[in-house]
Amino acid sequence: AGAAARPGAPKRSRKPVPAPAVAFRSCSRYHRRMSETGLIDHPDGCPRCWWAGLDPLYVAYHDTEWGVPEHDGRALYEKLILDGFQAGLSWITILRKRENFRKAFDGFAPEKIARYDARKKAALMKDAGIVRNKLKVEGAVLSARAYLDVMEKGPGFSAFLWDFMDGKPKVNKFRDTKQVPAQTELSQKISKELLKRGFKFVGPTIVYAFMQAVGMVNDHLVQCHRHDACCDLHGKKKKK
Repeated sequence: AGAAARPGAPKRSRKPVPAPAVAFRSCSRYHRRMSETGLIDHPDGCPRCWWAGLDPLYVAYHDTEWGVPEHDGRALYEKLILDGFQAGLSWITILRKRENFRKAFDGFAPEKIARYDARKKAALMKDAGIVRNKLKVEGAVLSARAYLDVMEKGPGFSAFLWDFMDGKPKVNKFRDTKQVPAQTELSQKISKELLKRGFKFVGPTIVYAFMQAVGMVNDHLVQCHRHDACCDLHGKKKKK
């Protein structure tokens, strides 16, 4: 789930929308299916959040991943890093390259990424299958080291994050995309703590998109068929 160009809309201030949504807004078929509140009625009869558009890959992500409570530390690290790479881009760009990222970054194993040397970083900068940004590549390495530090000195990365939520997701009941914030006081707090611990590309907007994606907050519109489903999934994954 990411932030500048991903799920969720700010109160009234402008936030870039997902690339697919931008494209579909110029399509009359998209206009006919999108409600005033930000839902799309799909051919299967299921109402979905507007940002998923009609792109099959995006729809699958919306239906199977976004908003599902994630408690696996490595998976949380992967999502945080990908959200960092997404900064300034659309999430669909990252989603389409995700398997390439996983291959290039050793399955997002922090213990391996933390040891990347100059040669490995240079190889990543030549890999057309990922987003080639020197600062973001270096950020992934530094964040891996910060992750290992959290794992060594505390109860684990998952517990570190979920403790901000008292162990349970915040279930919002937004009925309109205008109600969905770009960031919150809590995402600002988490961002500040992550930065203090050495994580990179974890500003409050990126962190809030991350929170949405990994189910720390449930920001599916209440009319979306995934809102209640994600509520039911809470507690079914063990912390790691």
